[in-house]
Order: sequence, then C-alpha cells, then structure tokens
Amino acid sequence: MSSALKIDFVSDVSCPWCVVGLYGLLQALQILRDEVQAEIHFQPFELNPKMGPEGQNITEHIGEKYGSTPEQSQKNREAIRARGADVGFAFRTDGNSRIYNTFDAHRLLHWAGLEGKQLSLKEALFKAYFTDGGNPSDRAQLTQIAEDAGLDRRRAAAILASDEFADEVRAEEQLWLQRGVNSVPTVVFNGQYAVTGGQPVDTFVGAIRQIMSEARGGTVN
Repeated sequence: MSSALKIDFVSDVSCPWCVVGLYGLLQALQILRDEVQAEIHFQPFELNPKMGPEGQNITEHIGEKYGSTPEQSQKNREAIRARGADVGFAFRTDGNSRIYNTFDAHRLLHWAGLEGKQLSLKEALFKAYFTDGGNPSDRAQLTQIAEDAGLDRRRAAAILASDEFADEVRAEEQLWLQRGVNSVPTVVFNGQYAVTGGQPVDTFVGAIRQIMSEARGGTVN
C-alpha cells in the first residue's frame, strides 16, 4: 500500500539546477511508484526579481552576480548540460543566452496549479527557455507555452494582460523566504524535511524512503 507524500518544489523558471532537481525527483518517484503517492506543488522563487524586460546576457550576468569568469561560466554550463543529459533533459544554452524576469511565468504557474496542470506547464517552461532559447518574460511566448501545456490560450492571455495572481505569487514568495528558503531548488517533503540542490535520483530515493519510514514510526538518519 502506497503512502501519501506532499512535495513543495520551490524553484525558478530560469534556474538550471531546478531542472536537474525536478527530473531527478520525477525519476525517483517513478522508482517508488508502488511505495509513494506523491502530490507536487510548485512554489515560486525569483532569482532575479529586479531584472528588466530586456533581460541580460548570461555570461555578463553571472560575472556580475557571482564573480565568475567567462571560462568558469562555460565550464559550469558544460557540467549542467551533462547532468541534464543524465536525467533526459537537453540544455542548449550558451554564452549568448540571456537571463530574464520570470514573475509572469510564476503567475501562470499559480493559475496552472488551480487547473491541475502545473507540472505540464513547468516542464513546458523549462523546455522553452533552456532547450529552445525562448524568453519566459515575453507574454506572447508565454501564452503559446501555456497552450502547448494544455491550458486555455485566451485565459492565459487575459491573465498576462492583467495583474491577476500577482498578489498571490508575491505572498507565496515571501512565505518561503520567511521559512528560510534562500536557494533553489529546495524540495520540501510533508512540510518538514528539505532537500536542496539538483540532487541525483538515488539521493531523492533515499531521502523519500527515510521520510516515509519516519512517518510510519521509524527513524530518519
């Protein structure tokens, strides 16, 4: 008999390690499909909330924010590309890619959660940005991405043309910041246990099994 598991996946659309973490988690849940019945909720986190609509070159941005050289940025992208390949995701970003504001994408994700299509939209957003080189702050592109994920195109366009769900997203962002989440991905299980970073499949499998053992009266190492 499988046990219920609530998962809050705190992440940003423009975070490559969030992609690695999500697909590692999904593969772990597939391995544990006879043991766990999981419900994933995607929670918003903005890495660059003050980013303008034009975005910024990724190499320039990483250099300014983290002090990385272009060579270090390239090496990091190669490492991420390899980890993505391990979980079946194709990263195609390069030194000419751009970082964008993701607030509107989070508004759509909030709506998608109400429609039961959050995972589909999250995957579509990741592919559009990291694989296809799209712009997750462009409302026309976001409308198309929402439709591709099985959501109503007109409703998506109406949300994007308004401030709908803006207050809800800001409140959720503040909630997770207040709970101590300051890096992503942060994966919170049953509101109690957190795993951070783009962890491999085996790490998620082990963590979930420990958590479920504790829930049944065992112990968590």
